[in-house]
Amino acid sequence: MKVSADVRAMIERRKKGHTLAAPFYASEEVHALDMDAIFRRHWIQVAVEPDVPEAGDYMTVELGNDSILIVRDDDMQIRAFHNVCRHRGARLCSSEKGSLGNIVCPYHSWTYNLNGDLMFAEHMGEQFDKCKHSLKRVHLENLAGLIFICLAETPPADFAVLRASMEPYLLPHGLADCKVAAAIDIIEKGNWKLTMENNRECYHCVANHPELTISLYEYGFGYQRSADNEEAMAAFDKTVEERTKQWEAMNLPSKEIDRLADLVSGFRTQRLPLDRSGESQTMDAKVASKKLLGGFQQADLGGLSFWTQPNSWHHFMSDHIVSFSVIPLSAGETLVRTKWLVHKDAKEGIDYNVDNLTAVWRATNDQDRALVEFSQLGVTSSAYEPGPYSPFTEGLVEKFCEWYIGRLDDYANTPDEASVNTHGEKVVSFKR
Repeated sequence: MKVSADVRAMIERRKKGHTLAAPFYASEEVHALDMDAIFRRHWIQVAVEPDVPEAGDYMTVELGNDSILIVRDDDMQIRAFHNVCRHRGARLCSSEKGSLGNIVCPYHSWTYNLNGDLMFAEHMGEQFDKCKHSLKRVHLENLAGLIFICLAETPPADFAVLRASMEPYLLPHGLADCKVAAAIDIIEKGNWKLTMENNRECYHCVANHPELTISLYEYGFGYQRSADNEEAMAAFDKTVEERTKQWEAMNLPSKEIDRLADLVSGFRTQRLPLDRSGESQTMDAKVASKKLLGGFQQADLGGLSFWTQPNSWHHFMSDHIVSFSVIPLSAGETLVRTKWLVHKDAKEGIDYNVDNLTAVWRATNDQDRALVEFSQLGVTSSAYEPGPYSPFTEGLVEKFCEWYIGRLDDYANTPDEASVNTHGEKVVSFKR
């Protein structure tokens, strides 16, 4: 789509270290630009491998006007297609999840196998070539059980950097051998960027998340040092250093990797100790599932956080995984999809209780929803102007905004305004 002069001017004058101008959060024009420049051009995390555990299992994902069909084929490979019949464009699968042997169009019964090949199309004549009417494929990457799709013709090539960095961190948790124990969708009445900004800082956590901060150390996500907290922060730093050495000696990579702002497929990870009993993000900081993940023999392995640009974050612990995916619905509405995963052999009511498993993040999500909605009301006020981020607690928010503005600038200044920079790792710098 064409980037208007007004939006180009906003990109140009964005003030580093400050929140975005109001139209970035409230304008439907910017929302349309976000869908085209961000969500149709980049790797978007949309599912987990256990969403489609058996051959023939499928799920659908909506990204703007595009419906994507994710299916596990007979060879147990996960594939993605546009959920559109090649005959007259009818939607193939209308349910969010299901199971099938072949993909059959409900309109005229054109039938595709799970590889997307057209197998049957009645009354089309002898000259009709079925091979030219297979389902349109969507690029898919499976990162240690996390499913990413990209709608671009040529997706960003630096996913290989992400994979090489993150597989050693994620694979020990055995996500592919998990099951989805619970899933909750929330519609936040706020812009998707406010949702992501809220996630990228814990400045607000102590005052707003009593359940989450049971297991999280207060100093774990940035803090301004002072005479009053110097001793406590030094003790926390020492704990992180000691536990990181222990975990890495167990072949559990734990050191921080931060590529949020300098990669097209930006990401960040770090394993941090958990407070109290230090086992899991639960109301008592003990494991929620007795059946540990992977081959783990001990429970106190901290929490591995993994964030991706533009739309996901995940927490990996010894006993369960919590996965979050964000999808814009409009300028003022955002879908936040949360999934809790446990070992596939864990038995509900014996090894885990769903209420206990989900208690912390059910409460935290509801609190964050309210904060995002308060923010959306504020940014639409005539009194709003971009405010400064804390350099101590909101540096990762700034990296999200830096990445976002950089991607818009790259899109706006690409000759056809239609392709992602897939060459090299650096995000194209944006003008000041």
